[in-house]
Amino acid sequence: MPSLILLMIAGAAGYAFWNSSRAAAERAGELGRNACQAADVQWLDQSAHATGLRLCRMPNGWLGFERTFRFEYSHDGTDRHSGRMVLRGDQLVSFAGPSAARVSQIEKSIDAG
Repeated sequence: MPSLILLMIAGAAGYAFWNSSRAAAERAGELGRNACQAADVQWLDQSAHATGLRLCRMPNGWLGFERTFRFEYSHDGTDRHSGRMVLRGDQLVSFAGPSAARVSQIEKSIDAG
């Protein structure tokens, strides 16, 4: 009987880990998509890939997971750049990727003469 209870606890812990991992992956995808849209670049592969996982202390004092995700983007469709984000729970703590688009005007120089 005790082995059945331990099996149920392990199953519940596995499900909780899987569920939080999926939620973090969806949040990372949303953040990557929004960053690419704000920077006016193309978000490639339509996904963020988990590349790291570690235990960390959350702001409330409990232990939690810090997950690292990678995504790729392109400025013109021919180049490929990699972005990186770190989520602690569902909070973004680090981001490296496309920055906001900047528009600059190129004006003709007018020769007086």
